Amino acid sequence: MKNTILLSFLLILMISCKQDVKTPSTTPDDETPTLIYKQEKHLANMKQLTFGGDNAEAYFSFDDKNLVFQASNKKWEADCDQIFMMPIEGYEGEKPPMLSTGLGRTTCSYFMPGNQEILYASTHLADKKCPESPRTVGGKYVWPIYESFDIFVADIEGNTRRQLTHAPGYDAEATVSPDGKTIVFTSTRSGDLELYTMKTDGSDVRQITNQLGYDGGAFFSPDGQQLVFRASRPKTDAEVKTYKDFLAKGLVQPTNMEIFVCDVNGSNMKQITKLGKANWAPFFHPSGKKILFSSNHHSKSGRQFNIFSINVDGTGLEQVTFDDTFDAFPMFSFDGKKLVFSSNRNNGGTRDTNVFIADWKE
Repeated sequence: MKNTILLSFLLILMISCKQDVKTPSTTPDDETPTLIYKQEKHLANMKQLTFGGDNAEAYFSFDDKNLVFQASNKKWEADCDQIFMMPIEGYEGEKPPMLSTGLGRTTCSYFMPGNQEILYASTHLADKKCPESPRTVGGKYVWPIYESFDIFVADIEGNTRRQLTHAPGYDAEATVSPDGKTIVFTSTRSGDLELYTMKTDGSDVRQITNQLGYDGGAFFSPDGQQLVFRASRPKTDAEVKTYKDFLAKGLVQPTNMEIFVCDVNGSNMKQITKLGKANWAPFFHPSGKKILFSSNHHSKSGRQFNIFSINVDGTGLEQVTFDDTFDAFPMFSFDGKKLVFSSNRNNGGTRDTNVFIADWKE
């Protein structure tokens, strides 16, 4: 989701058969492993920021000083995903501060203008417990679209300030425009999973997409004029029926998705990738001319996810990361100098997904 439930599905997919763990390249003068693979020419000075649990969707504050992210980690009293914040250098002490309520399940956090507030989606109003998360139905991989998700704003002390969405159904996957005036999010209020925009006070809600399929994980371009997102597009009668039947039960299949770009009002819709399998977690390059995204299209088994780069016209596909299992959720700092992402590298063969930050090299 922007996507920790999706992350859970992908991790299950990856570990469904055991794989050898590949060690990153070593420095020339000792045997200490580095965090960067030799092929990763765009990355330098990488640092691991979390160490254990499932940590994902780390996004920069507007001043590039802090990261807000979601994590499930029993040592942090987070049995299912909760929202945390840390400096870009990493947190001190046993755990970073939790900004969500600690109740229900949360997802998709992002800084608000001024860097003193964040938004995120949560199920805590409907139930204080972690909601159930089905993995398969009829032998098909699925993940839930919780109708109890609404979007909230909290301050960086962890105090909930206000609720932005009130419509029945799923409201989540919210991010903020570079000028801090507009929020894009995914909602089922139309009966399908579509993109919407609203002002940062929750007013002026506008529907952006209207094609059948799951439109989600949207981000603004650096100039704020475009959106990039991932979408499923069921086409055959059988695909349409399966999609609608699952959605009626609050479920989707995240196995076939491609990357799309459109103007902020929904016009000039373009499909950027036609790679097959799961292409998701897109984010604009600082130039606005490229997109980074995660994909398993190159993996015969479908269990390996890496970050790729592609031009906005669909040309120039390039692999950016080369971990053997999982790399996703890339985000550039607002000054364009750093990349943060989540990865299974350097986890000692466990299922842990951690947050990493690196300098970006063209």
